[in-house]
Amino acid sequence: MKHQGSCHCHSVKFEIESNLEKIVQCNCSICIRRNAKMIMIPKENFKLLEGSKDLSLYQFNTDIAKHFFCKKCGIYTHHNRKSDPNGMGVNLGCIEDIDPMEFKAIKFDGKKL
Repeated sequence: MKHQGSCHCHSVKFEIESNLEKIVQCNCSICIRRNAKMIMIPKENFKLLEGSKDLSLYQFNTDIAKHFFCKKCGIYTHHNRKSDPNGMGVNLGCIEDIDPMEFKAIKFDGKKL
C-alpha cells in the first residue's frame, strides 16, 4: 500500500510503499532523543517527491547511517540504516492520516551496534 508523507512545514514530501507492519523504536543515542516510531522499509520503497534541497544530513560515529531532517522545520523524516544498508527507517509521525500512538513498536536495541 502506498502512503504519502511530509515534514511539518510540508517542504519535504515523500511516498512510501509499506503494509505498516515493521514499526520499531530504537534506543541508540540519536533515536532515544528523537523518540520516533519508524517504519522499516527497503530503500526502493521510498520516493522523495519534493524538497531535496530542504533536507539536511546528519551523520555521527561511523558515518554509515544517514539521518535526514528538514532544514526549515527540523523534523526528522527518514534515515538510511547502519544495520541494513538496503533498508530505511521512515518517521511514522510524518505519514499522512496515521496516528503513531495507535501503533505498537518493536523495541530495537541499537545501543549494541
